[in-house]
Amino acid sequence: MNLAAKLKLYLSQPTNLYFIGLSTLGAMTFITQFEFEVLNSVNWVKLYSLIGAILLLYFVIFRLPPKGNSQSMDSTIYLACIFYFGLQIPLAVLLFSSIAYAIFVRKTKLWNHIANFSSYCLMITAAFYSFVGLGGQVGALNTDHIYSYIMALVVYFAINVTSLGLFFVISIKQKLFEILRDTKNEIITTFLSTLVFSLILTIMFQTHFYFGLFLFLIIGVFLSMSFRKLFELFEEVSAKAIRDQRTGLYNHGYFEELLENELVKAKATQSPLSLAMLDVDSFKKYNDTFGHLQGDKLLEFFGKLLLTECEPHKYIAGRHGGDEFTILMPGMTEKEAFAFINALRKKVNDSYFEGVEILPHGCISFSAGIIEYRKEIYDKSQLLDRADQAMYYAKAQGKNVVHIFSEQSHIKKLIDIEQDILDIEQQLKIFLSKDVYTFQHSKRVFGYAIEICNYIPLTDSERRTLILGALFHDIGKLEVPKYILQKKEKLTPEEWSTVKKHVEWGKDIVAAIGKYDDLIPLVELHHERVDGKGYPHGLKGEEIPKLARILCVIDSFDAMTTERPYQKTKTFDEAIAELRRCAGEQFDSEFVDYFISMIHTKYDFKLEAAAAMDAELDREEAFE
Repeated sequence: MNLAAKLKLYLSQPTNLYFIGLSTLGAMTFITQFEFEVLNSVNWVKLYSLIGAILLLYFVIFRLPPKGNSQSMDSTIYLACIFYFGLQIPLAVLLFSSIAYAIFVRKTKLWNHIANFSSYCLMITAAFYSFVGLGGQVGALNTDHIYSYIMALVVYFAINVTSLGLFFVISIKQKLFEILRDTKNEIITTFLSTLVFSLILTIMFQTHFYFGLFLFLIIGVFLSMSFRKLFELFEEVSAKAIRDQRTGLYNHGYFEELLENELVKAKATQSPLSLAMLDVDSFKKYNDTFGHLQGDKLLEFFGKLLLTECEPHKYIAGRHGGDEFTILMPGMTEKEAFAFINALRKKVNDSYFEGVEILPHGCISFSAGIIEYRKEIYDKSQLLDRADQAMYYAKAQGKNVVHIFSEQSHIKKLIDIEQDILDIEQQLKIFLSKDVYTFQHSKRVFGYAIEICNYIPLTDSERRTLILGALFHDIGKLEVPKYILQKKEKLTPEEWSTVKKHVEWGKDIVAAIGKYDDLIPLVELHHERVDGKGYPHGLKGEEIPKLARILCVIDSFDAMTTERPYQKTKTFDEAIAELRRCAGEQFDSEFVDYFISMIHTKYDFKLEAAAAMDAELDREEAFE
């Protein structure tokens, strides 16, 4: 690869462009602000003392709970230098300490040192001008202008937090507001402690410079040692809180937190992510034969095997509950995950444990299901549910099998759809006593869903889910007060807010039933919009599961074309014109086309408004 190609590749990375911009801005600030002639008159003993103190503090970093946040006290010295010496001394200290640190710590990349220097240069310069701009006087501490000291510190930390925050925004695509929200406690603690120490050090500079600096370093070292012990204790307690005590694997709650974090990363970076769910075969038989104590020892043995095999690959293993385990594999496709889990299955088969001869396979074995993250999967529960479905299908194949989730295999373990429809209709009949419109609406949407399946290429499983989801999609309106559902006037903002909650209430109802978990995405997300302006989550485009996007079109069409208490009914012509107008914004354009085609064919009905719009589009295309 030639130099031009390498440069082009380097500049194609947003984080590299950010560091170039930050470094350029910092370097220009230093060049324009630092007066090199000041070095001719500086007290070099004091300068060397400050540089040595900064370097010592670079290596005396202490970690803070709860997230292992590291903190150095070097900012205290920089701020005290600003207050007591002005701008030139802290910039000189920054220059020489950065050069020395880059020489000592060569394992850190040069551009990292430059970016760090630039960031500090911007922070120091901005803090100084904020200080003097608000009436602060360089030299001895002046309590009459205490607000100038506080504002200098605010500006210093604002630039620090913003520069780091922007890096995370660019690198992991997390919103700056979310980063600030997640780290606000650490920021406030650091802010207050730095403010107090910088003011104390300013006073010490005036009275006993060298002794004050020495005393401050002693305090910094002792604080570092104390917080290191505290953090070790915190890590010990945290490890007990997040680990399953029997197997040493992550417990169910903490594993789900890690799963959610990895899911966010996979969505942001479009990188593969696979999840495996494992169930120890015939564990109950072993437990019943040898007792719970020996059964616990088998689970402990199995857990340690998983940990040993997963750690070299940095896979995340957890105990889901009982004899079920989970393995999260970031960066792995389902085929790569299958290869690893299948090799693990063979390793487990070959690992002897006392008494396993009584098991059907004569050895320890497990059945496993694997699912790879896809765009239509919007939360961790859906990912876990599909892994669970694949695992149970693996057990149905005779156990000691690894199975990758697919819609086609999913259909083989489902209950007959006709019985499902009867069961759901029994639940919906409750609506007859509360809101007959919602009951009838659900039945009509159900009918449209059956018809649309003949026009959109769907698997058998997708057909079943769409049809049952259409029948069940408004079940959450059971929780909406009757007077709101039957109100003839326009709803107030508060009443409309209550109605919108039906998707969340519906999700809870379906989850409580347990039998229809695969319908939850349709119940919860059928009011999402492809432009991200829907509810409850504001998902966009393909972030919304395909079946929920289809249901959104069907549901909206029926809502527009039937009598509602608080909305005027549209004709088919008007409703289809509205679907076309909102295609690409509220609705998925592809599924709007499928639905309109179905209406044309099914009802053999001349849709004049739609035909006129088609003609107009044809004229525009011809003109272009």
